[in-house]
Amino acid sequence: MNGTMQIRDHLLDELETGVRTGASLIRLIRPEDWAYRPQENMRSLVELVHHWIQITASDLAIMQEKSEAEVGTIENSLSGIEDIEQLEAALWRNFETYKAYIVSLSEEDLLNRSTTAFYMEHGHVQVKWQIETVTHVFHHRSQLYNYLKQQGHELNFFMLYA
Repeated sequence: MNGTMQIRDHLLDELETGVRTGASLIRLIRPEDWAYRPQENMRSLVELVHHWIQITASDLAIMQEKSEAEVGTIENSLSGIEDIEQLEAALWRNFETYKAYIVSLSEEDLLNRSTTAFYMEHGHVQVKWQIETVTHVFHHRSQLYNYLKQQGHELNFFMLYA
């Protein structure tokens, strides 16, 4: 395997770490936690979890140049769901679909195929989108960690990398 594909796989491994450890955080959520909102101008916990679970699905749609309406449908598809098992199943389905797409790309496509999101003037190559997805997942996983910490859950830094 060449260096490009090794980097692709390292990024996928890191993404899977974020998904796996975020899933362990979601399993800690109590029914009374769902409505928590740190400030009026921030997402509630349930809104944050729904957004976080859909990152790999919505980012994949964006990198495949889906319309704003199509991405919006994906982002809103978990509305009303608070069942942890359903949410975790959606998280893993989304991740596996995203991973299958990334793995299906040739080295040429990974490095040179540029796609443009509905909200951008210029596109990004697929590997840049892959990096964006990894950082997006970790950004919101950190928010999830902080929300739960603020709700009094016993958390520690090490559980983010286990």
